[in-house]
Amino acid sequence: MKAKHKRLLIILICLIAGGLAAALILRNFQSNLVFFYSPSDLLALENNQKTVRLGGLVVNDSIRYEENGAVLLFDITDNANTLTVKYHGLPPALFREGQGMVAKGNLNQDQPLFIATELLAKHDETYMPPEVARALKESGKWKGDTKE
Repeated sequence: MKAKHKRLLIILICLIAGGLAAALILRNFQSNLVFFYSPSDLLALENNQKTVRLGGLVVNDSIRYEENGAVLLFDITDNANTLTVKYHGLPPALFREGQGMVAKGNLNQDQPLFIATELLAKHDETYMPPEVARALKESGKWKGDTKE
């Protein structure tokens, strides 16, 4: 085999290996993506089986417990649509009614119920997750300051 062919073969092998490595990295990255939705956006999706983040405001007087306090149920809204969230476990210490929050989980397709695996509550009186604030501003229901 000539030196020219050996170099071409080495370059070809490197390109194939690089392409396979890039494809593997992108595939793993895509499987770990978690998208953010407001209740209106999530209800508009069809056949959503992926893990997503649902954000909005906890509806006043909607927090309730089942199964001797082991299951938390509450409603979350973007002031256009409301969705019930079911969470097994204790909520974060800062979780309360009327506050912005984000839940990570899946939408139950049989009924409008979001099964959460993780709850994230806001930090203090002025903090709201940027995704929640953006969704509320887009729906025209934003009641906070005009700063972002």
